[in-house]
Amino acid sequence: MLRCARYTCMQTIMPSARDFVLGPWRAVSVLGVTEILSWGALFYPPVLTVPLIAADHGWSKAFTMGGFSVGLLVGGLVSRYVGALIDRCGGHVVMPFGSLIGAAGLLALVYAPNALIYYAAWTVLGVAMAAALYDPAFATLGRIFGKEARAPITALTLAGGFASTVSWPATQVLIDHVGWRGAYLVYAALLAVLAAPLHAFALPRRRAMPIARDTDSRPQGLKQGLPETKKPGALLPAHGLAFVLVAGAFSAYAFVPSALSAQLLAIFERFGLTPATVVIIGMLFGPAQVLARICELAFGSNLHPLSAARLAIGLLVAAFVLLALLSFSAPLAAGFAVMYGMANGLMTIARGTVPLALFGAAGYGRLIGRIAGPYLVVQAAAPVCLSFVAERTSDGVGLALVAAFAALALACFAAIRQPS
Repeated sequence: MLRCARYTCMQTIMPSARDFVLGPWRAVSVLGVTEILSWGALFYPPVLTVPLIAADHGWSKAFTMGGFSVGLLVGGLVSRYVGALIDRCGGHVVMPFGSLIGAAGLLALVYAPNALIYYAAWTVLGVAMAAALYDPAFATLGRIFGKEARAPITALTLAGGFASTVSWPATQVLIDHVGWRGAYLVYAALLAVLAAPLHAFALPRRRAMPIARDTDSRPQGLKQGLPETKKPGALLPAHGLAFVLVAGAFSAYAFVPSALSAQLLAIFERFGLTPATVVIIGMLFGPAQVLARICELAFGSNLHPLSAARLAIGLLVAAFVLLALLSFSAPLAAGFAVMYGMANGLMTIARGTVPLALFGAAGYGRLIGRIAGPYLVVQAAAPVCLSFVAERTSDGVGLALVAAFAALALACFAAIRQPS
């Protein structure tokens, strides 16, 4: 029996190629494809499409981008319910509806005759994002793999790291050939015809054997007279101070990528870099994310996810310190982009693995949804807040605000007591 258990564990950690097609690890293959489609259709295009939508309707860019913020806000409000549904029914039931709702929202966006319908379309798309992006995918993997979900989550984020690399060029090509409306129609078709069937028919139905939560800090051998090997290690309770610190850390961090993705390159250009240099620096972000995720997958199995999160945020804070202390230059901006990209790559993994390691696999989907709620709310507000502060004061003060949120996230992670 012990040999069988060890073999099963090794299969989970080191899957064969066959497992990615026929075994439970095919969930990673399926979600790797659908996450690229979902992020590429729902999250990344507004950077390119919002100016065109604003020009077509005669709205301001800020008002038009406000629809995207509303979508993120709605996603934050419904995420806990999506996670609970995945716990109960499975990702193969819930995520197809996320793809179909996303397709419907994109159609409404294309044919919206006025601002009211436009914002209603983004409300629908917010529900789709809550049911189709990383958080429901992590919840699905948690349900399938249980406490062994760390490696699948890392592998999924490695695939998902190419979403922006694929989406932005593809969106620009579609806009050039069929316009922004045609681009969204293509994405709606991909969600309905490809992503939804993959979720419904290709995701594994299996569910990991539930393991009772154990928050007793006594040695295992003293609990109910059982040997130490009979019960899992201690976990933190998924409520109270521990949960508040975890949710607070991820929510504070959410401000950073949301604010910087909309403003960082423009800030670097205002600092004196040429547009061509800024574009080259921006291209470093994606590979840095992927590199960090490869390192985590190859070498991070013996590092507790909480320690990895602290390391990632520490790297990000160090990047802000260097930006503040050194004279601004292109190499410094490039170094900041690489450090920020690596930190963000690790933090994407941490969103799935830290709650699993600290609180356990029981009710994991609902737990992920509870953490995602405030995360998405802060994510929705961050671009507006940074724009307001930068316009009223300076870009330097705006970056200091972002750095303060990173430092707050680090403080929250540092205050969490890691269970033995």
